[in-house]
Amino acid sequence: MAWTYETLSAAIQAYTEIDEPTFVSNIPNFIVNAETVINNYVQLPAFRKNVTGTCTTGFQYLTLPSDFLSAFSVAVVGSDSLNTYQYMLNKDVNYIREAFPYPGVTGEPQYYGIFDASTFILGPTPDQEYTIELHYYAYPASIVTNDTSWVGTNFPNVLLYGSLVEAYTYAKGEADLLQSYQAKFQEGLDSLKNLADSKDREDAYRTTQVRYPTK
Repeated sequence: MAWTYETLSAAIQAYTEIDEPTFVSNIPNFIVNAETVINNYVQLPAFRKNVTGTCTTGFQYLTLPSDFLSAFSVAVVGSDSLNTYQYMLNKDVNYIREAFPYPGVTGEPQYYGIFDASTFILGPTPDQEYTIELHYYAYPASIVTNDTSWVGTNFPNVLLYGSLVEAYTYAKGEADLLQSYQAKFQEGLDSLKNLADSKDREDAYRTTQVRYPTK
């Protein structure tokens, strides 16, 4: 069955048979913690986002979206009638500094690097305003705040057992039962990872995208 926040919360209470107020008030935290583990374990296409922006002439930095975690692709979108895409290469900041030691060296950006948590550095420095398209990975909205989620709908057992692991750890539940929940959670995670990093990613233009053999 697909979960909503209400049905998932009720299931956690039913499985644990705990209705103590402090425990119940922490159920959102159990779910969010499980979601964080899931989101860090797999890179689902459903978690990707896409934005376009404009780089500034003579300025070699580009501000990232506030929810940015990692990049899948960065491209300069041409101003011609075909909107030709020129994909940029991900390089270390040191490489870009070495290749373009002077910010005054300008041209169409060919490389990007993660300068800090909120900024890309571009090389060479843009000689005009270019439209940049960023395809990136971000945490999806939690089922706690959104009422539904992709994992809760498509892989409900993964979210359930992940939440139960968090709940039983908090409640210091029976070790055997906790171990059983952990095993079921890991089994679900592996199935989800097989979909996300194998079957949903038969090829990647850039080798920076992790891919695992299909099981």
